[in-house]
Amino acid sequence: VLDSQYGMYVWPCAVVLAQYLWVHRSSLPGKRVLEVPLTSPSHNPLVFSPLSHPLNTLWFQVGAGVSLPGVVAAKCGAEVILSDSEELPQCLQNCRQSCLMNDLPHIPVIGLTWGRVSPELLSLAPVDIILGSDVFFDPKDFEDILTTVYFLLEKNPHAQFWTTYQVRSADWSIEALLCKWKLKNIQVPLHSFNADKEHLASSSLPGRHTIEMMIISLAQPDGI
Repeated sequence: VLDSQYGMYVWPCAVVLAQYLWVHRSSLPGKRVLEVPLTSPSHNPLVFSPLSHPLNTLWFQVGAGVSLPGVVAAKCGAEVILSDSEELPQCLQNCRQSCLMNDLPHIPVIGLTWGRVSPELLSLAPVDIILGSDVFFDPKDFEDILTTVYFLLEKNPHAQFWTTYQVRSADWSIEALLCKWKLKNIQVPLHSFNADKEHLASSSLPGRHTIEMMIISLAQPDGI
């Protein structure tokens, strides 16, 4: 179902990230996961919808929208926290409704906004994995996203940010910002988790969109 804000649309990046979680489901039980917000309130193509198949897990997902990756993580045994913009209450309600429809009524849903240090962000419990699908949608948000990711990784030095993104312009890059915020990234080939195809998990997504995945973590003091 689509509304004017795309708040109930499963975007291609979400399906690819959910596939990665499913392939690595044996590592998820007991992991603490946060799913983070998609983008700033000015842009709201959200990445989650109620699931009709078993790909659900529980982590910390930021910008969850309808929360496909976070739900997959929870179903696989992770301890998940979902988040979306604190300025978009309908998106937070979408997260809660998705949890209810997937028999996950106890997953916390909190409001977070990229680039803003809020009481909710400061009081977050430790996390192992941060999830974000299609967060790198608009270059004007890239630094806010990475400052928030850096804050979370500084609090949780062994954590990682697992993110998928759609290639929309060859001119867009986060390399300089990664260096500025002392972060590093590793590209994850889609073929390594059987996501290099147009159809995944009985879904016509990701289709012919060019999707990439990377894992972001703190760089070592020597820059490695």
